[in-house]
Amino acid sequence: MATQELMSKTPQNGTPSQRATSQNERRGNRRCKITQLMRIRPSDPEKEPFEDLRGTMSVSRTGVYFQTSEAGYELGMRLFVTMPYSQGAASMSREFLAEVVRVEPMPNGMTGIGFKILMEMGMPTTRSYGFTTQGK
Repeated sequence: MATQELMSKTPQNGTPSQRATSQNERRGNRRCKITQLMRIRPSDPEKEPFEDLRGTMSVSRTGVYFQTSEAGYELGMRLFVTMPYSQGAASMSREFLAEVVRVEPMPNGMTGIGFKILMEMGMPTTRSYGFTTQGK
């Protein structure tokens, strides 16, 4: 019986509990809290160049959030992002153009960065080996 009381949505006093909802929530896609290594570089050649290798903290289809100690990030900055990043020749890495949409100082001294993915860089590869599957 105690288990059923814990699982019910109405507490013992009969008043349903209310979830705390954020009025500032603007995300259109669900987030996954996964860690995936990525390589981040500014796309603007006039900006001070840097290369940041970081793990993601939160990922959706259109955006990523991570923490960094790199001070070069600015709101609206365009980035080249390679993820998942690996130096191996057979890696499944893909490169994206992204834009910084959030820069927030964290209590641990790091900076929280959020970016939205604008587009995938490069063309998908299609290979032709000189033969077809159609009959003659």
